[in-house]
Amino acid sequence: MKTYRKELWFNLSTRRGFVNITPEIKTCLAESGIREGLVLVNAMHITASVFINDDEAGLHQDYERWLEKLAPHEPVSQYGHNETGEDNADAHLKRQVMGREVVVAITAGKLDFGPWEQIFYGEFDGRRRKRVLVKIIGE
Repeated sequence: MKTYRKELWFNLSTRRGFVNITPEIKTCLAESGIREGLVLVNAMHITASVFINDDEAGLHQDYERWLEKLAPHEPVSQYGHNETGEDNADAHLKRQVMGREVVVAITAGKLDFGPWEQIFYGEFDGRRRKRVLVKIIGE
């Protein structure tokens, strides 16, 4: 069995945003040389997410509105976590809902996606560098 590991770095200029990272994952897969196996894509920060869905702008706007209703950023005083001097408790909760990681099958050297599936990096407390782990195992 072969393994491959790479860290992807992101620094969004906004507090929140979604980035389609499917092209970067496909590049990693090509670099790995693995034709059959699994790829793990994992947000390495507790205020960021990795998830799979459709790359459609309206859906991303829906996510933004929905997440803000579930865990509004303001007032920051509503969260015990923010009593430590932070202002990002909402980002931790949004990450919990959107998920930490995805695993995708690799078949014949390609990501084995369903229709419309793409991999996204979700940022909920941006304006600083954060990383995503890509780990590929297989043959």
